[in-house]
Amino acid sequence: MPGEQQVSAAKSRKVIVAAAIITEGRVLACERSAPPEVAGRWEFPGGKVEPGESDEHALARECVEELDVRVEVGDRIGPDVPLAHGRAVLRVFAVTLLGGDQPRALEHTAIRWLSADELDSVPWLPADKPIVAELPELLRRSRG
Repeated sequence: MPGEQQVSAAKSRKVIVAAAIITEGRVLACERSAPPEVAGRWEFPGGKVEPGESDEHALARECVEELDVRVEVGDRIGPDVPLAHGRAVLRVFAVTLLGGDQPRALEHTAIRWLSADELDSVPWLPADKPIVAELPELLRRSRG
């Protein structure tokens, strides 16, 4: 049945989660070091949701692994962004740092804090661009 194939395809789709870490009106951007075809492009940190793991738990784990920070995962930002010709989906969440933790670039070439006016100052990965478009108002509200 066609409906069953759609359900099966949706279940087999990989979920990639990413963190828009927001502090004092700025968001953290991370420069990819690999693979070569995306090295030098910028992204929100994150990674794959493992089987049996919630989006929020995966994102908290990835933030520890990539940036050595503990975080509180908040609301989703924007819609699901299709990846890999529909075989995966990107979900981005607003995230806040816990306990005064400061990010360190453990898996990235560089990290930068960007204000709303600086969002266009780095070359974002195509998948992150729809989320970047959602950020200016969110960043302005977080300054207060």
